[in-house]
Amino acid sequence: MKTEIPEELKKDVPPTIWGKVLLATPVVMTIVATLLAALAQGEMTKAQYDRALAAQQQSKAGDQWGFFQAKRLRSAVQLGTLDVVEATVADHRPDADGLRALAATLSDPAAVRTALDFLLAGRLPEAAGAPPAPGPVQAALDAVEQGRPEPELARILNAVTPEAIAASLRTAQDRARAFDDTLRPIISAGDRLGDVLEPTTTEHRALSKEFTVLRLRYSALRYDAEARLNQAIANLHELQVRQSNLSAERHYRRSQWFFDGMLAAQAAVIIATFAIAARKRNFLWTVAATAGLGAVSFAAYVYLFL
Repeated sequence: MKTEIPEELKKDVPPTIWGKVLLATPVVMTIVATLLAALAQGEMTKAQYDRALAAQQQSKAGDQWGFFQAKRLRSAVQLGTLDVVEATVADHRPDADGLRALAATLSDPAAVRTALDFLLAGRLPEAAGAPPAPGPVQAALDAVEQGRPEPELARILNAVTPEAIAASLRTAQDRARAFDDTLRPIISAGDRLGDVLEPTTTEHRALSKEFTVLRLRYSALRYDAEARLNQAIANLHELQVRQSNLSAERHYRRSQWFFDGMLAAQAAVIIATFAIAARKRNFLWTVAATAGLGAVSFAAYVYLFL
């Protein structure tokens, strides 16, 4: 964008400080309009980036919700099967001594006994619970869960830094991995005992039924705990999605306001050019200067406070 003032108009302007200001006004306003146009384009680019980022974060959240549903479904299947098995077992109390004696005959009996202790106690490793989130992050999670109105939810989300949500997300992911790592040897050792107590081949039919009940009950607990861990990760991804969308909306509004300021500066350029050409220079230049100062002030306000 470039403004050229005809030589005929320049000759008509008195060679005073006021005349120099009058001649400089269209050039300055052109520069202001160009800067505002660049700011408007930059804000629009940021808005598009945040929308794309929100789409990626929503995809990650969708994956975690898919894992959550799969784990909850597996837990329900285990509980349904457990009901059927328990209906065929006269005494639901397991023979703990008999199971421990059988575990002692297997390879690596210590690991099998440890796994058996977890199954008998119906106890999950400590990493089973979702980690607590910091206060502002937890407040945002609660607001989403409670379905707060959008203005209130936006205020709560804006009070949380993206870094805090990202840190909570990493903690939740680390907890899920730690749970898998802790549970893996327990499941592996329990499977070795389960292979020995396979109903179609074992000589210990009573122990086989009892161990089946134990393993089904523990598997239901395990899948339910994994589902909660996936749910915690998905909820944090959802917070990131909402924050990215809020940021995109903010950049979009700023882009629109910068564009309006650019239009005002362009109007100042036109008015100032007419002021040079017309006899009523003082009035028209005042209007041009007012429009230009308004555009600059408006742009500064948008950039600093919105």
